Amino acid sequence: MRRTLLPFLAVALLSPALPRISYAQQPPPPPTLASTVDRQISTIEKEVLDAAEAMPEDKFNFSPESLKIPGSDYKGVRTFAVQLKHIAASNYFLWSPITGDKLPEGLGDGNGSEAMKSKADILKFLRDSFALGHKAAATLTTENMLQPPEHSKSPRLYLATFGVSHAFDHYGQIVEYLRMNGIVPPASRPAPK
Repeated sequence: MRRTLLPFLAVALLSPALPRISYAQQPPPPPTLASTVDRQISTIEKEVLDAAEAMPEDKFNFSPESLKIPGSDYKGVRTFAVQLKHIAASNYFLWSPITGDKLPEGLGDGNGSEAMKSKADILKFLRDSFALGHKAAATLTTENMLQPPEHSKSPRLYLATFGVSHAFDHYGQIVEYLRMNGIVPPASRPAPK
């Protein structure tokens, strides 16, 4: 009887079609307030950075005003670059109170430095602002989420999540800017096969 089971067991254990049980895999830890907000920040960070990467540098100064669409009123709207710098500057204004980090120089009126013009510099500014968001999210607990940080009247949770919703609002605008330039936003492209 033993000899007849051995070939069967050997085939069963070596067959790639059978599911493997791994005792090394542990279930993920349960979500926390910090991990949930961090996940929201990661989502918008990816959307904005992918869209920013998709726009050619020579189109960073595009605004719909240049299209001169009859009946439209795009006079004075932000350029693509200023949309991105505005997201980053706002991230700093919202998330710095949570972390206690000093605001960087050149945030200006909330649209970032006028001297910052290259795609590489703007992308770095964006990435650094989202890094601050991750740092802010990591500080959130159920005990402190409704407490305003020093020099703020808004609770920590509001500041952390408003940074996400504000960035999504401007993401919608930069998606339109991409489409006005014949560029399909990365999030709307079909998945590779």
